[in-house]
Amino acid sequence: MQQFTPATIAAAGKVIAVHLNYPSRASQRGRTPDQPSYFLKPSSSLSLTDGTVERPAGCELLAFEGEVALIIGASARRVSIEDAWTHVAFVTASNDLGIYDLRYADKGSNLRSKGGDGFTPVGPTLIPAQEIDPAALRIRTWLNGEVVQEDNTGTLLFSFARLVADLSQLLTLEPGDIILTGTPAGASVAQPGDVVEVEVDSPASGISSGRLSTTVVEGTVPLADFGAGPKADDVERAEAYGAAVPATSPATATQSPVLTAELKAKLESVATATLSSQLRKRGLNNVSIDGLKSTRPANKIVGTARTLRFVPNREDLFKAHGAGYNAQKRAIDTLRNGDILIMEARGEKGTGTVGDILALRAQVNGAAAIITDGGVRDMSAVAALEIPTYYSNPHPAVLGRRHIPWDVDLTVSCGGATVQPGDIIVADADGILVIPPALANELADDSIVQEHEESYIAAMVAEGHGVDGLYPMNAEWRARYQDWALTHPLTGPMAGAS
Repeated sequence: MQQFTPATIAAAGKVIAVHLNYPSRASQRGRTPDQPSYFLKPSSSLSLTDGTVERPAGCELLAFEGEVALIIGASARRVSIEDAWTHVAFVTASNDLGIYDLRYADKGSNLRSKGGDGFTPVGPTLIPAQEIDPAALRIRTWLNGEVVQEDNTGTLLFSFARLVADLSQLLTLEPGDIILTGTPAGASVAQPGDVVEVEVDSPASGISSGRLSTTVVEGTVPLADFGAGPKADDVERAEAYGAAVPATSPATATQSPVLTAELKAKLESVATATLSSQLRKRGLNNVSIDGLKSTRPANKIVGTARTLRFVPNREDLFKAHGAGYNAQKRAIDTLRNGDILIMEARGEKGTGTVGDILALRAQVNGAAAIITDGGVRDMSAVAALEIPTYYSNPHPAVLGRRHIPWDVDLTVSCGGATVQPGDIIVADADGILVIPPALANELADDSIVQEHEESYIAAMVAEGHGVDGLYPMNAEWRARYQDWALTHPLTGPMAGAS
């Protein structure tokens, strides 16, 4: 069978998408159209399988929609429904990606929200249209290996032939043009690090498009301030996530490729005091989260930062942002193994920022810790959980007294430190450090070497030597240390390292 290739992309003069076409999706949206309606996507949005798509910096709601794509093989102008299918050359899988944060700016046309580069992956295999029954296809979508969409084209509100015939009444469909035929229920939001796969197949014949795979990555360049900026509210969040999505399916926003098991072991083996001195040598003096207590002060914590920002409560805004599936609940729900949730609460002690139920949810999801520079309610219950929680003080009030949960996975301030999603957090009895990911490996290695040297210095002090010239070591003492190191090699994570 043929593959969807750059040549196929080059041949696509138009990409036309249908708004609603599956009853399951129409029910989810609360409306069933009498006639199909469409929007255009630029051909520059097309991409191949096993690629990446960028969620623009500052955006929150990158939604996926698995769809059946039709590729026109013969020009169609004013064709009948009976003749329309003969103008379709191939069928394959597609993913109609879109940024719901930008829908407000051009709602209906969807140009900015759905027209971005890479926002229309298609492929990988082209199924000959005349070899299958267009009303007997199955569409499935997987998010990180879990099926989240499954439906069949026998349920469509508008058949494929009707779509082709309808469009051809006013415009010429040309060879290479692509029609995206709608998505079923289960479309939802993907986070950086997530892998979305879509497949179209004919169960009766065994013919398949193969899995169209796309990995989401986080953008690093913010949108220019002279255009429409990202804006999300509870209405858009509900639309993006969809009513049928389970609470456990949204993925973390910061699956760090930096914090490997090896690096984690290295960071766990050294004290934050040592890491702090190494950060200082690199000119980083303001990387500690200060003034907080811990429910598990003896625990050593290493993980990847997720962030949540609260803003001061304003009653007219709390209804839209504080109720429902708000930013606090989304942040907690999407935590995964090894994540550490960092909350910006402005040091406000007059209300809680997390309680026992949400802390338990974070623990069940595998989060490594919760860190807030605000209050914690249900203190006894939170303290009884295994997950460490760092906080300023207990307080019985709910967050609505002083806070609105505003947004997630952006740069925040907590305990006097700036924290970005993906930063590496290390905490022990001495305190909490924020480590830039780019420095983490060399920082860990140098800290292990420093502690090895300090173990020698401690041994010499225990033998009765003074610290002058020994701490820090002068040339004479360093030569002695190097001799000592020959019989006392590094152990643990750095053992065998050159």
